Amino acid sequence: MARRLVSTYDQDMASFEDVVQLGRSNLKAGPLGISGGYGAPKDALLRAFDRGVTYWYHGSRRAPGMSEAIRELVAAGKRDQLVVVLQSYSRWSWLLEKTFTAGLRKLKLDHADVLLLGWHNALPAAAILDRALELRRRGLCRDIAISCHHRPRFVQYAVDERFGVTHLRYNAAHTGAEQDVFPHLNEENRPGVVAFTATRWASLLKPKLMPTGEAPMRARDCYRFVLSQPQIDVCITGPSNAKQVDEALAALDEGPVSKEEDERFRRIGAHVRANAGWQPFS
Repeated sequence: MARRLVSTYDQDMASFEDVVQLGRSNLKAGPLGISGGYGAPKDALLRAFDRGVTYWYHGSRRAPGMSEAIRELVAAGKRDQLVVVLQSYSRWSWLLEKTFTAGLRKLKLDHADVLLLGWHNALPAAAILDRALELRRRGLCRDIAISCHHRPRFVQYAVDERFGVTHLRYNAAHTGAEQDVFPHLNEENRPGVVAFTATRWASLLKPKLMPTGEAPMRARDCYRFVLSQPQIDVCITGPSNAKQVDEALAALDEGPVSKEEDERFRRIGAHVRANAGWQPFS
């Protein structure tokens, strides 16, 4: 069930699929996702939607641009084309439900497509899981996702069918999932895999952090690198303005990275990881 790359002109030229199946979930979306938490305006988000960016991560920072865009798309009868993700970091089941349902009311939605249980480096408490499953039974979400920063835990989450989607960190500087996660996924029954922090908190974009004589990666390069990994279904982008939305969309135009680009981006990533200072996660 790994995401395929689609040939366009010949075997040396490929593009990303327009729509991908998110593993064993019932969800389909464009391969490029978007977070509304950094301030991207409504019109830019609607432009991204028109380009097939339909996995919308409306996380803990629910900025007005995405809220307005979701309400406008719903009013236009396009709700079924969106995959709306609402996240909760709550460790109390009552607060999980309270914040989740408040998010639905603000968006004027009767359900979210994904309830994302955020940053669980160990299996969530039984009360949290039971409440999430109850919300799904009540039709308030279609599927449950989980994220964490402890890669070996994903192998356990991948076989737990309560989770239809997983969110993990993957970028040119943090490629450990290639050893710790991807080889251990059962392709016949794996969850959807969504990657975040593609730019490594923007450090892959900064000239001063590059190896000597090396130009930095562009944001589009970071997203292309992630989406060129067949085990990843969706790459989340985090634009803060319209220009950054357009930069993200350029990843769809340029398509998968070449062998030479892959080698260069990995070289940059290794240097950044070794020299960029404080690293919150391995």
